[in-house]
Amino acid sequence: MAAGGSLALLIGVWVFQALGYPPCKLCVYQRWPHGIAIVIGGLALLMPLAILALLGALAALVTAGIGLYHTGVERDWWEGPTTCTSGDISGLSPDQLMSQILDAPLIRCDEVSWQFLTLSMASWNALISLGLAAIWLYAWRLTPRP
Repeated sequence: MAAGGSLALLIGVWVFQALGYPPCKLCVYQRWPHGIAIVIGGLALLMPLAILALLGALAALVTAGIGLYHTGVERDWWEGPTTCTSGDISGLSPDQLMSQILDAPLIRCDEVSWQFLTLSMASWNALISLGLAAIWLYAWRLTPRP
């Protein structure tokens, strides 16, 4: 069920991307743990081992953490990676400023491109991923141990 949730989230972001919402660097980073959780879920169907449920929970918690970090960047709670956000331009020479403009990413991590109920996609990913981690942990509790 939790792996299916990760699959649903990935399909959702691919639909948004097809609708003209390209991902920033942090958005792409949030996708990788979901892919790993899907693989773990497939393995867990073949061999229900408790460690797989814990690994699935870890994958969900990693993407939730990246989502929370990304939310903080979007809300200006902290600065994001310099490869993903704009930097301070005070004290830059015209050549340095031009270089910063030319090196700037096309999709910035510190700008919200879509939101629902005042939460960005990064925030929704974090919340849903925390729920998926809870499902993984519940599966771990139910998994027989040798």
